[in-house]
Amino acid sequence: MSNTPKPRVLISDKMNPLAAEIFTHKGCDVDVKTGLSPDELVACIGDYDGLAIRSSTTVTPEIIKAAKKLKVIGRAGIGVDNVDIPAATAQGVIVMNTPFGNSITTAEHAIALMFSLARDLPQASASTHAGKWEKNKFMGVELYNKTLGLIGCGNIGSIVADRALGLKMKVLAYDPFLTEERAAELGVTKVELEDLWPQADFITLHVPKNDKTKGMINKDTLARMKQGVRIINAARGGLIVEADLKDALDSGHVAGAALDVFEVEPAKENSLFGHEKVICTPHLGASTTEAQVNVALQVAEQMADYLVNGAVVNALNMPSISAEDAPKLKPYMKLAEQLGSFAGQITEDPIKSIEITYDGTVADLNTKPLSSLILCHVLKPQTDSVNMVNAPAVAEGRGIKVSETHSSSSTEWRSAITITVVTEARRRALVGSLFTGKEPRLVEIEGVRCEAAMTPHMLFIRNADKPGLIGAVGTILGGAGQNIADFRLGRKPDGDSAVCLVSLDAPLPDDLFEEVSRLPQIKSAKRLAF
Repeated sequence: MSNTPKPRVLISDKMNPLAAEIFTHKGCDVDVKTGLSPDELVACIGDYDGLAIRSSTTVTPEIIKAAKKLKVIGRAGIGVDNVDIPAATAQGVIVMNTPFGNSITTAEHAIALMFSLARDLPQASASTHAGKWEKNKFMGVELYNKTLGLIGCGNIGSIVADRALGLKMKVLAYDPFLTEERAAELGVTKVELEDLWPQADFITLHVPKNDKTKGMINKDTLARMKQGVRIINAARGGLIVEADLKDALDSGHVAGAALDVFEVEPAKENSLFGHEKVICTPHLGASTTEAQVNVALQVAEQMADYLVNGAVVNALNMPSISAEDAPKLKPYMKLAEQLGSFAGQITEDPIKSIEITYDGTVADLNTKPLSSLILCHVLKPQTDSVNMVNAPAVAEGRGIKVSETHSSSSTEWRSAITITVVTEARRRALVGSLFTGKEPRLVEIEGVRCEAAMTPHMLFIRNADKPGLIGAVGTILGGAGQNIADFRLGRKPDGDSAVCLVSLDAPLPDDLFEEVSRLPQIKSAKRLAF
């Protein structure tokens, strides 16, 4: 039986009890502590490998800094406005969400708001409850044959499009990631925003809030819209400049708005509250029994699969690794780590570019996680703030060009990974492979064949290909009681360049390293640790 402790998970928001059962069933220890203050969460988060949240917990940099063991944050839902993703990324914490669990529920709410907006249903209901019977006051419009302007055509937007097409509406879709093929498959017309504004009778938003989308509905864009347009937002608060919308409603340019989200939430007061042309709901997009069960189950499945099996699904700051891929990638992950570490330890000059080539069997796998791991370990000797999650961003921030190449035609090795590190001074390549399909091996250094396992304590030597090196190194180390576990040699056919890799049972002290480095055959020497 394994003595490895079970991963510990904290559920800090109210969540369906089945989530805790899934964590337990999959091999995690789980605690449910809801309603914690920020200080209380800071005090206890250091004990946990995973944190499962909904919208009540705000994960700040202070909380992440205190979470020394934390590996993953799982948000049961789509929006992650309450998680500081840059801080999590910097500390190597994966942030996951559940983008599919409440897609139908949120899409249906948008459709419900559109129906309500078209027929003034909440206002008519309130009037009727008050005994007024104002039948002539609530003259609505049909959805049939109207044009819906869809901003964002991802998981939720595509469902809204499908429902709208079923209502015999014409759908115009703006989404920078929407291809013409996908648009044709959905039955929508792909347009630019400039073309959408003047044509849409209804506009519904389905985009995240970011620098590009914040305040995208504003005085200028409202002026370009069709007279009498109706606007629905069940996505994120802040996409609409609320003061500008109120002005457009007051002037009659906008016939109505239905809002489930607001710039400030919880929205206890708002300039749009009480407006006769505005329908408001308290962020109910994901609030159905089915959706809350779905997202709770999904976040528990995803987090447990990562903590127990290494599978990464729906991560916002790291490449995905499916449960099927995880066991296949595991031996290559070790090879990638060791090769990257070797390259990083022998590189002292500023790096201009890193080229990664996958040959043979490994080329058919999901190599993005391998590349992130390689970058992490190549860069680690030059910065102590790099990890597998933030490595691509760190490389980009340092102006390091990263390229990845795949080839399935490797003939010498069934599978091989080549890392080429380019600096101002030189271009250096390392090749690694798996022996027996699971044992990482270095097989080539700078064009020199040298097959060696990478062990905790090693000495890497570049030397002139002349007699006496083995004896000289062995004499120095043996005389000092340093046991040599393995000694590997390689040389180029020209007889000038050679390399030597020595595995040791213990770290090599400074004085012995200096004595070995002074041997006349040695051009350079480097202590390595894996």
